[in-house]
Amino acid sequence: MRYEVPDDCRYLETHEWARRDGDAVRVGITDFAQDELGDVVFVELPAVGDELDREAEFGVVESIKAVSEVYAPVSGEVTAVNEALFEEPELVNEAPFGDGWMLEVDPADEADLDALLSPEEYESRIA
Repeated sequence: MRYEVPDDCRYLETHEWARRDGDAVRVGITDFAQDELGDVVFVELPAVGDELDREAEFGVVESIKAVSEVYAPVSGEVTAVNEALFEEPELVNEAPFGDGWMLEVDPADEADLDALLSPEEYESRIA
């Protein structure tokens, strides 16, 4: 199976993605991760204003198969949360890089993004 790995994202080995969106960094889980989880039934996310540490747990995704922690690809302050996921957690499955995004972060250090896996590096890990 071939998974979607957009070129405009950077990746954590734990299958989260980060995409620059103006001054913010938008975060979600990858196509590979949502496929491994199966049907997502619940998403727990931090509140706007919470501080995240790079590679620290920031939430939980629950599927019919498993409960999985979600990790922050960058450090910084949460500036937006995708509240649609509370009513429609299946958006994570349907559009992991689109409407299924999880949160936006004001990054504390631009170097965090550079330290993430490139699309090519991530693709080779899931191949």
